[in-house]
Amino acid sequence: MTERGTVAARLAGAVSTVLGAPESPWRLRAWDGSEAGPADAPLLVVRSPQAVRRLVWAPGELGLVRAYVAGEIDLEGDVFATLEALTSSGRLSSQAAFPRPSARDWLELGRTAAALHAVGVPPAPPPEEFPRPRRIRHHRPDLDAAAIAHHYDVGNDFYALVLGPTLVYSCAVWRDEGTGLDTAQVAKLDLVCRKLGLAPGMRLLDVGCGWGSLALHAARAYGADVVGITLSAEQAELARQRTEQAGLAGRITIRIQDYREVDDGPYDAISSIGMAEHVGRVAMGDYVCALHDLLAPGGRLLHHAIAWAAGPSTWDDDSFISRYVFPGGELISLGDTVDALETRFEILDVEALRRHYTLTLRAWVDRLEQQWDTAVELAGEGRARVWRLYMAACALSFDAGKLGVNQVLAQRPGGEPPPLRRDTWV
Repeated sequence: MTERGTVAARLAGAVSTVLGAPESPWRLRAWDGSEAGPADAPLLVVRSPQAVRRLVWAPGELGLVRAYVAGEIDLEGDVFATLEALTSSGRLSSQAAFPRPSARDWLELGRTAAALHAVGVPPAPPPEEFPRPRRIRHHRPDLDAAAIAHHYDVGNDFYALVLGPTLVYSCAVWRDEGTGLDTAQVAKLDLVCRKLGLAPGMRLLDVGCGWGSLALHAARAYGADVVGITLSAEQAELARQRTEQAGLAGRITIRIQDYREVDDGPYDAISSIGMAEHVGRVAMGDYVCALHDLLAPGGRLLHHAIAWAAGPSTWDDDSFISRYVFPGGELISLGDTVDALETRFEILDVEALRRHYTLTLRAWVDRLEQQWDTAVELAGEGRARVWRLYMAACALSFDAGKLGVNQVLAQRPGGEPPPLRRDTWV
């Protein structure tokens, strides 16, 4: 079948309109078997006219993502190659990258929908989409808890499948590309403990403790007494089980608690690993003050967070990440993070781990794809699709330098002076 006038050719035209590109970055295969687009491009399969209707009502990233999560679009072959083709048109993981359609664009999309019998009312979003994310920006504890539950309470078995036995859901620290994910994650946990200067009997507050992996390592290897807090009921349940199984119930306490509600300081050290992304710019000052007040004079804070590194932040509440992955979350730059921390702390060290997160994310995607059928059984196909898309897209964004991840070591003034050199933790 020739391309001209086929269903696939019309789809390719609609995609190029949505992307604001001269042509589709993908080869398109339509539900009728027709194909159109560059012969050597990655293949995108459009399985239903419903995908076109989604693009008419949400012409941009959100429409494409909804169609993919709902199974109306498939990425066949290498997910990284498919997304890299989108990167070449400047559309991947760049807030507000999709152009606002002109009246002429809307008319053209409407004509395409009519020709393909895809005209109709707006399709309901897939159930994996978080409703009304703008409300979360107020960062009230109850709203933050709902956002956290959306992301983390999707089944501990699903996370164990993707993350592996360490159950660490943040950037690993790799000696080289052959290190292996599990070894790299243990290395990260140990690096955090060394940076904090943990020693037997010290009290550690682990803010956003996840499934308890850092708490277990700090108690077992460094003799620390740990309080781990999370807003995820499923995380807390498994973290407590792991603590009991390790025989460390006397050293580790796991709470379902907001960091703003902790009142049993002072602590000798505080870790915040992959949690500040949920805090957002508006609450960053309160976050810094709260952790400062919970820390003993001279105590150290290890703040580990993803950073926006692609120029001025224009975070979009209608993006894929905001609607499906981290509702209410926000990434700020490393400079803004350090500025906020310096209002109350002395900065001792900053370590950039951007390349490490690329390796970590690719390893997670590999585990997910190798056990795809099991992942679908555990969390549903839509959720598995969300995680595949978000981890692969983020890996490419880290690789391109659009995102960074940094460990900032800070100390509350007073108490013992900081070390002269970093020899104790490098």
